[in-house]
Amino acid sequence: MKIELNFQKLKETVLLIDKIANKHLTLPVLSCILIEVKKNTATFKATNLDVGIEVSVPVKSNEDGVLAVPAGVLSSFVSQIINDNQVTKLETVSNNLYITTSKSKGTIKTVPPEDFPSIPQVIDGQNFTLASELFVKGLKSVWYSSSVSSVKPELSSVYIYNSENNLVFAATDSFRLAERKIKTTAATHLSDILIPFKNIPDIIRVLENMGENTEIQLSKNLISFKARDIYLVSRLIDGVFPDYRQIIPKNYSTEAVLLKQDLINALKISNIFSDKFNQIHLVIDPKAKIFEIQTKNNDVGENNTSVDAALTGEVQNSFTKEVVLRTTIKEAIKKHVGIDIPIENISPKNGIVTLKNISQSARSAIFIKKQKILGELKEVGILDLR
Repeated sequence: MKIELNFQKLKETVLLIDKIANKHLTLPVLSCILIEVKKNTATFKATNLDVGIEVSVPVKSNEDGVLAVPAGVLSSFVSQIINDNQVTKLETVSNNLYITTSKSKGTIKTVPPEDFPSIPQVIDGQNFTLASELFVKGLKSVWYSSSVSSVKPELSSVYIYNSENNLVFAATDSFRLAERKIKTTAATHLSDILIPFKNIPDIIRVLENMGENTEIQLSKNLISFKARDIYLVSRLIDGVFPDYRQIIPKNYSTEAVLLKQDLINALKISNIFSDKFNQIHLVIDPKAKIFEIQTKNNDVGENNTSVDAALTGEVQNSFTKEVVLRTTIKEAIKKHVGIDIPIENISPKNGIVTLKNISQSARSAIFIKKQKILGELKEVGILDLR
């Protein structure tokens, strides 16, 4: 097999798919990129049996062929070559792949391609077209809340369903819950699906390279994404996601509106003095205009940090997990944070702290208008933000 193609296109393709190929002790071909050449088109394939990808690239070829080359070696080689937009030659001779660029040559030993598994195709099933950016936004907003343990597969996943012209993304590890609603009418007939947590980073990375719109197809066990010359398929989890909506509080006794970065800075300070359980003591007193985070470690010391906030409601004096709260705020919310505390008593066992993105709401507009974003909230009392 002998082909010629643009080096920059080769580099982009290899770097896009190489992370999907994993080291596999019993099936070494899974750590390879399969290159299949037919009629002046080279299809680059990679799979880890959970996610599969195909990328088609136009080439100049004299004959068809197929080869499997170790992904790590090929990606390391092409990633080190810069400022080379010339034609690159790929040729196989005696189970070796010869790569020739304008300034560099390399020889990589290939692997027999016969055992490379086929990439499943989703042909019959539900399908709709959605902006890649919207699907990525939904995944990024919630996937960090999934469980990293596979003991309960339904929790180690992102739950996606349609509700009242909203594409809803949800994830939970039973300690925290994230939900994001994307307004769209494109997926009105979408069945509930569970995408495995470990597949999400690959899906996000590939979708960000797919362009504006992505054709999404669903079958019982698979979801596929297709745009331009890229085809991506992921396994789905066969399970039932817990009915999380019933645990979301509908009424709150206390509300604090504050800048996200102020809260993150306070949590970073509190982390220095937190105990081995990473607990923080949260004190909210609307009448006294106090929003305070307290931590204490008998071996290190203690810290009290106040955060400027617009407060309403009742006094709260509670414990929560600093790691969960800090990570959730950092990953989930942009610009501003609303923290709502439910009417039920807060305790380490049954308390719930709800974080809301209010950057597009009227509350945010009132809040920003009432104080300087980078200054102190000296003039803010108990605001009626409702």
